[in-house]
Amino acid sequence: MTSQLNVDTIVDKAGSGGTNVKIGNTSTYVGEGGSGTQNTVQGIAKCWGDYDQDSPSIKDSFNTSSVTDNTTGQYFPQFTNNMGSVNYASMSQTQPQSTTASCESFENESDKTTANTRITTIENASDTDHTNNAYVIHGDLA
Repeated sequence: MTSQLNVDTIVDKAGSGGTNVKIGNTSTYVGEGGSGTQNTVQGIAKCWGDYDQDSPSIKDSFNTSSVTDNTTGQYFPQFTNNMGSVNYASMSQTQPQSTTASCESFENESDKTTANTRITTIENASDTDHTNNAYVIHGDLA
């Protein structure tokens, strides 16, 4: 027999409005317009960060314990909680330092581990430190 709980708001037992909700790895949600279901845990970013290579400093992050500034144009976000394998997806971006720049940011697959990944930023064909960088990691945590 299955049961269903219908409520408008969940609050802590003191009634102050905040609460912690924990969901399991098999939790699903119904897609927009009832189009299907998706696994909630698999669909969320496991790590992200906003990083300034010039300082160097982390401006904001989630599941990032630190960032190692390796050399000009290269940095390694260190994950607080490791990934389950190296088979995760990463996305990165950087903002050009010049209005006439050809700019890109990418992960170096050969330096990918379950604990970190190396990201390179290039402007006008040269490794370059940039002020505005971001990265997002999707996959399974260990």
